[in-house]
Amino acid sequence: MAEGKLSKYRSKRDFSKTAEPSGESTVASSVRPRFVIQKHDASHLHYDLRLELDGVFKSWALPRGPALDPKEKRLAVEVEDHPLEYGDFEGTIPEGEYGGGTVMVWDRGYWEPEGDKSAEEQLKSGNLKFRLDGRRLHGSWVLVRMKRDRNGGKRTNWLLIKHRDEFAREDSDNGPSDDDRSVASGRTMAEIASGKGPRPKPFMLKTRRTLAADAVWNSNRNKAARTSGTAGK
Repeated sequence: MAEGKLSKYRSKRDFSKTAEPSGESTVASSVRPRFVIQKHDASHLHYDLRLELDGVFKSWALPRGPALDPKEKRLAVEVEDHPLEYGDFEGTIPEGEYGGGTVMVWDRGYWEPEGDKSAEEQLKSGNLKFRLDGRRLHGSWVLVRMKRDRNGGKRTNWLLIKHRDEFAREDSDNGPSDDDRSVASGRTMAEIASGKGPRPKPFMLKTRRTLAADAVWNSNRNKAARTSGTAGK
């Protein structure tokens, strides 16, 4: 089912040059759908929200990250579906490749849609209400699709808004900061970029082994490179 949904994701990447997950690794099963937020220092620093649904990650890029103040409406640009194994990716995408830069696992946990309609129905209608149970983010949120892109382009823009509940923080974004550390490895962005520090602990992949700390995603077709994480060094 996920194969067709990943065609756009795969078309944007040359897996002979970047070893970002291609969707072929074995993912651990889960009774509850999972979510991941990755901090991505590409051409512009942003955060990527990923919600597990129907065998893939539905994904949005958040230029300013999430906010805990319900009055804050944060832009969320819908991007292509990502493979579930991408939720464990923490490392470096080589410069010159699509999305080149450092990636941190900023938050992860479980999510569930709220209301009477299914997540698929809500996404189609452009109003997805959901609850997060993560390491950093909790409580109820909503993604609302904007009727038109502000620049008249072809992107699908949404707004991410925190619902008023016990986890909301009025008059304070209380969101990402420069002092954040990975929830997978405890590392800073600088440590991830240098390949130093503790290895990330997997959350999506069906393995008990920790992942390479110095992962530079250069060749997905080289099993030795995937194991050692030193390809392209």
